[in-house]
Amino acid sequence: MTELVFYIQDVILGLPAAALILGVGLFLSIRLGFPQLGLFPRAIRLFFRRMFGGKQEGGVSSFQAFCTALAATVGTGNLVGVAGAICLGGPGAVFWMWVCAFFGMATKYAEAALAVRYRVKTPDGYAGGPMYTMTRGLGLRFCPLAKAYCVFGILAAFGVGNAAQVSAVVTGVNAAVVRLGGEPSRTADLLMGLTLAVLAGFLLFGGAKRVGAAAETLVPIAAAGYILLCIGVLLAFRRRIPGAFCQIFTGAFCPRAVTGGMLGSAFHALCVGCRRGVFTNEAGMGTASIAHACAEAEPAEQGLMGVVEVFLDTIVICTLTALVILVSGVTIPYGTDVGGELTTAAFSQVYGAGASLFLAAALILFAVATILGWGLYGARCSQFLFGGWKGFAAAQTAVVVLGAVLDTETVWQLSEIANGLMAIPNLICLAALSSELSRITKEYKKSGASGSRRRR
Repeated sequence: MTELVFYIQDVILGLPAAALILGVGLFLSIRLGFPQLGLFPRAIRLFFRRMFGGKQEGGVSSFQAFCTALAATVGTGNLVGVAGAICLGGPGAVFWMWVCAFFGMATKYAEAALAVRYRVKTPDGYAGGPMYTMTRGLGLRFCPLAKAYCVFGILAAFGVGNAAQVSAVVTGVNAAVVRLGGEPSRTADLLMGLTLAVLAGFLLFGGAKRVGAAAETLVPIAAAGYILLCIGVLLAFRRRIPGAFCQIFTGAFCPRAVTGGMLGSAFHALCVGCRRGVFTNEAGMGTASIAHACAEAEPAEQGLMGVVEVFLDTIVICTLTALVILVSGVTIPYGTDVGGELTTAAFSQVYGAGASLFLAAALILFAVATILGWGLYGARCSQFLFGGWKGFAAAQTAVVVLGAVLDTETVWQLSEIANGLMAIPNLICLAALSSELSRITKEYKKSGASGSRRRR
């Protein structure tokens, strides 16, 4: 059974999926005039304006929606997934993660813009996402595809967005306990699960507004704290940073030269990097657009927040994790996905035994944020299918407890398959609505140019 799951996972999330996601990203980049380049300065200005723009009454602000989306993407994959990418694909895998992120910015822009364009008004605020974009943008004949997307979304929310995150937290905390001379216990695991479940349940039952408010507080703290930890390591080993970049670029095209022949071809580095890149920023899955649709914003402007989301997730945070590992001097066990152990060992070169505590704290913050973001995604999928979401919120809360005490490896694999299957209907929808995306983008560029002339 396990071998069958792994086989299906390799097919669904392997090279064909990466080629499809990158292909649509390239198509959208060309069709929209590379918004990740031409509109990037405007996106950064908009991000800071929204971040310091103050609170918004009555609805979910653009920045809250952004933080909710970032909460779901900046998860344990940024700490554990990057280490795994380097182990399995060599340092060159990081280069291909950058490539995925570059085209993923255009994809995420498209997802967020269309979600705002085709969202609906509900009693608890705006609701949108690929399922609404399909039915409202392409017509009711696409309703079966939208329902399939929602089914996959609910399954992924239970697994990748919940049980796997809680399991990573428990593993990280137990590792810290062992390093400090303690002994992990199932009772402590259960207490951690119950605590996280109470917190998640309280926020999820409060709806999109409460989730957005929590994400607006949690995500900046978690991201800023982790970035500062990374900067501390990079400052300590600053002379090795140029060599780390050299390993990344050389390893992308000649991995044997960097890994001592322990890993094979550049094609393998490409496959691993693309797969992990898609996993970390989720561009192409359509999930983040569910959060962006809640925002009180115009389509193109919220689309630009999607560009910044991918930039911060992959170009900033994932790159910092990779550099920390490469400059620290720790031995990389190529061919074995050790994940969090390698990241902890790298940070320990500067912070000693305290690195386990720091990373355990980061894992908790990132995991809670991911559970909240994916909780909203699953709730909206449930709302589309069944007209309500409280049943899903109750089930999501229960799964938090199960994730703390049960082996979730198979659940992780199955939910990753569901996550990958979400990309197929979403990417079809994005390509089909590229003309509408082009219209939205051109109008936004014209409005920006007109505004510049008026200011002059």
